[in-house]
Amino acid sequence: MAMLRLILAGLMTGAPAVAQADIGHEPPACNFIFEKSITELQAMRAADQMSSATLAECYVDRITQMDRRGPTLRAVIAISPDWLEQAVASDKRRNAGKLLGPLDGIPVLIKDNIETRELPTTAGSLALKDNWTKRDAPVVALLRAQGAVILGKTNLSEWANIRSTKSMSGWSAVGGLVRNPYALDRTSCGSSSGSGAAVAADLAAVALGTETDGSVVCPSAMNGLVGLKPTLGLVSRTHVVPISHSQDTPGPMGRTVKDVAILFSAMIGTDPADAATRDAYLHVRDYAATLSPAALKGAHIGYWKPEMDADLAAVFEAALDKLRAAGAIVTEAKMPKLEGLGDAEFLVLKAELKADLNAYLATTPPSVKTRTLADVIAFNEANKAAEMPFFGQEIFVDAEKMKGLDDPAYIAAREKSLRLASRDGINAMMAQNRVHILVTPTYGTPWLSDPAHGDQFTGPSASELPAVAGYPHLTVPMGMVDGLPVGLSFIGLPYSDGRLLEAGYAYEQAAKARVPPSYRASAPVDLGPRAIK
Repeated sequence: MAMLRLILAGLMTGAPAVAQADIGHEPPACNFIFEKSITELQAMRAADQMSSATLAECYVDRITQMDRRGPTLRAVIAISPDWLEQAVASDKRRNAGKLLGPLDGIPVLIKDNIETRELPTTAGSLALKDNWTKRDAPVVALLRAQGAVILGKTNLSEWANIRSTKSMSGWSAVGGLVRNPYALDRTSCGSSSGSGAAVAADLAAVALGTETDGSVVCPSAMNGLVGLKPTLGLVSRTHVVPISHSQDTPGPMGRTVKDVAILFSAMIGTDPADAATRDAYLHVRDYAATLSPAALKGAHIGYWKPEMDADLAAVFEAALDKLRAAGAIVTEAKMPKLEGLGDAEFLVLKAELKADLNAYLATTPPSVKTRTLADVIAFNEANKAAEMPFFGQEIFVDAEKMKGLDDPAYIAAREKSLRLASRDGINAMMAQNRVHILVTPTYGTPWLSDPAHGDQFTGPSASELPAVAGYPHLTVPMGMVDGLPVGLSFIGLPYSDGRLLEAGYAYEQAAKARVPPSYRASAPVDLGPRAIK
């Protein structure tokens, strides 16, 4: 009789005790989980080829093998203590013919800045190691109500990568450094790094991430995944450790567009505690039902070419050719000059971080002693060796100096950043070129994880405009450069999430560009001169 070892991060002292789980039989052969979509997994269940309990057991076993041993991805911070009970309950519903939807019985991992009732929510920080609220974030409650198995929590860039300008993406004091499954010395990108690495490595079928600016689409692109940053206001942010109410949103991550569409469909809902979601109920539908390989026929798509290496430019040109071959009408759209956007956005994020984090911390249990941003700063200073071994907290310090949300400087910065990103940016590019979707490379290739120098961003980045504007942004695998994955971004106007998914699906079916990870120690490095296009 085998015992599955459930691995929890050693520093999770506030977590409920999780012992070895005696499942009562020898673990099954688990190769069937590799690269399997939600639809394929449900078909196997329907044919009595496996149960949800077997599926969840296989994912937990793989986490044991890959996340804490083998390549030591460090993508998962904690496993839910009741994962088996959840899976068995789904099997009982299936046997009774009462499945709750396409997610019923499917294991889902949740980024550890989103609350789940079984586990603490740490945002990767030791300051929140005892933040066990015993409540579900509304987005998690929606997934649970539709039968999803909440398998555990994923590692992340601590505090969702807002603590320091010199941070190393994917590192947290609680979980350590997430490693990219395509090359273990490369970044998995922040802040939903654990969700990205976990899904790429088949540690779960799908995962939730969150994005303020790039934190769903970057780890998705750099881990060979599909990721959707939804229109702001479709998905609740309640009980999610915040940065910015103007830009934060949870988003789905998966290996295929259809999987992301299925997960996204289950996440949408109006939450009385989150005013931005007031009209979300109007957009609840099955976003997977309308996916078609023919969706690009006659679609008007604009593209912009950022500065990038010649090899990435070649992959992008090939992607544009795929769009044209699938029937899209493709037009170049020049990026306008949007001077001051970055500075205005940064001021907004710092002001809202102080206000929103203070409000969140006030709702945490008494076991959490850091009740304000100022308390967190003091905690980090007092625990410097554990919390700041590689980089500091200068953004936190600057945020603490902000004057509040009624400060004229903050109000002006929010108005400016929103206008530049939306009216003068995305809206203008679409209107001038008469297109419905914009495409561009999501990012460049994953850079080396560097504790001495922090993130070394190279190549393009598509995240800022849709993040600031609150518009939807989908990334789909575009191909490989130097053995590393790169993504193609699809950007649209508010509530065009379905249109982006349809276009992304048609492109995905035409391009078939996703390559599974190989867990190499390092990617090949070309030390010769690089042409720029």
